[in-house]
Amino acid sequence: MNVLDLARTQFAVTGSLHFLFVVLTLGLAPLVAIMQTRHVITGRPVFERMTRFWGQIYVINYALGVFTGLVMEFQFGLTWSGLSHYAGDVFGAPLAIETLVAFFLESTFLGLWIFGWNRLPKKLHLACIWLVTLTAYASAFWIMVANSFLQHPAGTVQRGDHLALTDFGALLTNPSLVMAFPHVIGAGLFTGSFVIIGASAYHLFRRTADQEFFRRSLRTGVVWGFVGATLAVGFGYAQFGFVNDIQPNKFETPVTDTALVTMMTIGQLVHFVVMFGMLPLLIRDVLARSRWLHPLLMLMTPLPFVAAIMGWLAREIGRQPWVVFGRLRVADAISPGLTTGMVTFSFIAFAGVLGLLALVDYLLIARAVRRGPERVALGAAEPADPAPAPALAL
Repeated sequence: MNVLDLARTQFAVTGSLHFLFVVLTLGLAPLVAIMQTRHVITGRPVFERMTRFWGQIYVINYALGVFTGLVMEFQFGLTWSGLSHYAGDVFGAPLAIETLVAFFLESTFLGLWIFGWNRLPKKLHLACIWLVTLTAYASAFWIMVANSFLQHPAGTVQRGDHLALTDFGALLTNPSLVMAFPHVIGAGLFTGSFVIIGASAYHLFRRTADQEFFRRSLRTGVVWGFVGATLAVGFGYAQFGFVNDIQPNKFETPVTDTALVTMMTIGQLVHFVVMFGMLPLLIRDVLARSRWLHPLLMLMTPLPFVAAIMGWLAREIGRQPWVVFGRLRVADAISPGLTTGMVTFSFIAFAGVLGLLALVDYLLIARAVRRGPERVALGAAEPADPAPAPALAL
């Protein structure tokens, strides 16, 4: 491989690994918020336990995912300085907003939620997790604004050797953004729900003691999995209405066609299974009691992740050989002076770090799932201070 091919492969690999964390974060955050809302409204302890258990899995994924995002940001300056020089005035704005506003707010509210158990009033504590969800979606929105600009550089003009932004509103109404953002949100709900479905099926299959807990979790996962799959499939198809207008021949290469077909097959198949197979079986908890189906539910857990990666690859590879479609080629965006050895070293380092984080994330989540809701540290009541020893009489 030459320097350009190595740099492209590096970004594809690290971007895919990073997106695994992102799509699960976007899916679990609203589901945890819904569980806690049910607890505040009904006062039933099972919903509090569900919030703490699935919330702990969310926190694990979020904490490790932060580091993968830092690696992605570092690559822009190290490997793609040509993009920063040519389109930094436009491309950098939504990324800066995402970091300075959405991400920092999300982290702040998440910290309040984590450490606010048994300290904040219930409604204020509930507001924190909903604010975490909203700021997570805001973060995803600004990232999609930046990505959609690369797909279709709306609202910009060429000034000398760089692009200048002339219409900020055009960035926010970019046709590449309008349908893609709800599609990503649907994919997140789809993914988070199937993690809950798979983990619940694992415990129901093992007939662990917390049957009510996992029956309710399974029901939540199926209902919101249907909502997420419907959004992902519906807005996925809606994008075809304008993709050919802004990027002709986007899906005509063997790689993009394969990725697109894989994503669509998984999305349609799982949507069909959820709609006609899982939802009807929620009546009288037939799905929870059908032990022979639980291994199938566990095997389906990775499918939304595969679909998400295939969709990302189809979207990104389809605009090649352009970084900014029609304006800046990939070959012109790479940093000058890079050698094969330099890119190989950074490729191994970045992919190694992100791969290790992904492995640790999986192991920690799998461990938390196996241990079940009885051994959850998040939100656990603090032990009472021991009574002081009686003073010795002299």
